[in-house]
Amino acid sequence: MIRAEIVALGRRGEGVAEIDGSRVYVPFALPGEQVAIERAGERGRLVEVLSPSPDRVVPFCPYFGTCGGCSLQHLAPDNTAGFKRDLVATALARAGVDAEVADTLVVHGKGRRRVTLHARGGAVGYMRVRSHELVDIAACPVLVPGLRTRAPAIARACAAAFGDCDVSLTSAANGIDVAVETVSRTTRRANIAFDPRLRVTRITLNGEMLLQWTQPEIRIGEASVPLPPASFLQATEAGEDALGRTALTALSGCSEVADLFCGLGPFALRLAPSMRVTALDADRAAIDALEMAVRNRSGLKPVTIGRRDLFSEPLTLHELVRFDGIVIDPPRAGAQAQMEELARSQVSTIVSVACDPGTFARDAAILVAGGYRLGTITPIDQFAFSHHVEMVGVFRK
Repeated sequence: MIRAEIVALGRRGEGVAEIDGSRVYVPFALPGEQVAIERAGERGRLVEVLSPSPDRVVPFCPYFGTCGGCSLQHLAPDNTAGFKRDLVATALARAGVDAEVADTLVVHGKGRRRVTLHARGGAVGYMRVRSHELVDIAACPVLVPGLRTRAPAIARACAAAFGDCDVSLTSAANGIDVAVETVSRTTRRANIAFDPRLRVTRITLNGEMLLQWTQPEIRIGEASVPLPPASFLQATEAGEDALGRTALTALSGCSEVADLFCGLGPFALRLAPSMRVTALDADRAAIDALEMAVRNRSGLKPVTIGRRDLFSEPLTLHELVRFDGIVIDPPRAGAQAQMEELARSQVSTIVSVACDPGTFARDAAILVAGGYRLGTITPIDQFAFSHHVEMVGVFRK
């Protein structure tokens, strides 16, 4: 056992101690605390808080500290918002980008609307921190009310039918979409029945449709969008709304915009009532769903939808000429190739959305080097009690 002082929070929300000239990362510890830990290389296990930080609060979830799903329930909310702002500011500074970072916009809403639970040996829940051991849970309070107790119950029903599996659940407007991936792909399909009170709309097994009671749908702005199985969505509805409003405000006055990495259309469907939109993504199922939503939504300007891998085939300088606005929301890896093309362009306004501070800063540096001016960056916290942060920046030329 070692006594140590926590001197900082690491980018994953872990306390950082400096011991014998090395940094040791201690989950669930806070800066300024004196702690007793067990050390294994650069990792430390918190045994006891000897002198607590004034910023420490009592976690509300009984599984916190063993479950690896949340990392920051013990930190006061105002400090969590400041921590996430600092993550963005630090990444920009390291990339040599001089920009103002606003206070974090907290958009937890009613909770997270999608989750993946693991089912192993009769237990259902999340993995312990730094472990492959499962923490069995009966409820998850950071989820939307419709998933908090239903998600573990649905996952148990899936495990009873299919054996050990991972169960991804999404709260749609009309019920819960369920996607099961079995640990053993040789698992036979088994009969499964859900209590109607669990509000399951559909179940897919290893990517194939198994049962569907009704087509799950989500609302994006005024549009209704059929939800493909295991689709990507922003973590909270409030987060998606905040990002959409930011893009709409920044691009107001534009006449023709491109929505790159458009997914199901959280930006395209909000922009299309007032401007022409070209929406591109490599995900065929998402593109098909967006096309259906556009067909069924009146009052839109022309929307052109296409399937394109923007990593290997970014929009070129020649193709970008006709756009006066761009919104781009790539996966965590960022969009370096596309940003290099955009940096050479004369598109007047680019709205860049990202979920990783490092790749956001790298891509921002590319645009700034190309002559774009970066306004205030807004960190957006829709990932309650975790170290994850979304951010949006507006670039103008």
